[in-house]
Amino acid sequence: MQSQIQRKPRILCLHGFRTSAEILKRQVLRWPAAVLDKLDLVFLDAPYPAQGKSGVERFFDPPYYEWFQATEDFTEYTNFEECLAFIEDNMMKSGPFDGFLGFSQGALLSAALPGMQRDGLALTRVPRIKFLIIISGAKFGGPKFAHHKLTSNAYSSPLECPSLHIIGETDFMKQESISLLEYFVDPFVINHPKGHTIPELDEKSTEVMLGFIERFQKTVATTDERIYLNAET
Repeated sequence: MQSQIQRKPRILCLHGFRTSAEILKRQVLRWPAAVLDKLDLVFLDAPYPAQGKSGVERFFDPPYYEWFQATEDFTEYTNFEECLAFIEDNMMKSGPFDGFLGFSQGALLSAALPGMQRDGLALTRVPRIKFLIIISGAKFGGPKFAHHKLTSNAYSSPLECPSLHIIGETDFMKQESISLLEYFVDPFVINHPKGHTIPELDEKSTEVMLGFIERFQKTVATTDERIYLNAET
């Protein structure tokens, strides 16, 4: 049972709009070994090739992908339900997963998943999401992004899913990221001086991240122990 409880939490990582799994991987792997050694990270490309210019073309080579499409004012969405099915299919093939890490569009999506799963509207064939790491996040139903019909009740009650939110001081999504905090119970927060990016973790940020990992590892361990004991009986 001890080996079951002490396994690394497995995390599905969702990249930003018109970027890729490889781009997110390159940025996250700059984090300290003290953090990375505690996590089992899986990076997934979104299902749709970019349907326009990528904002990272000057920095990273293609290909680029997007999780779903939206109108210019973010009031209507295309391929959203297909995106959820794609994520769930990959979770079944490569899981089980314990949590999500999301950046930008991937963070917008990740933040809504626990509420949709709770309501039986998404991820119904996979285990409950146990934690989130949200980088440059936002919420459906906020000032910038209208609700999709499946997200309309995702934030109707406080989300007890442990969450860590990484917020950039000069990020154009800063206010959206701050507003998202109120929908999660006791969120952990890392603030950094940069913009819309995955920051490197300084000593203080690393301490916060390690504290968060310790918190959600307890949730993962408790679930694993329950599964193990049920199997024994």
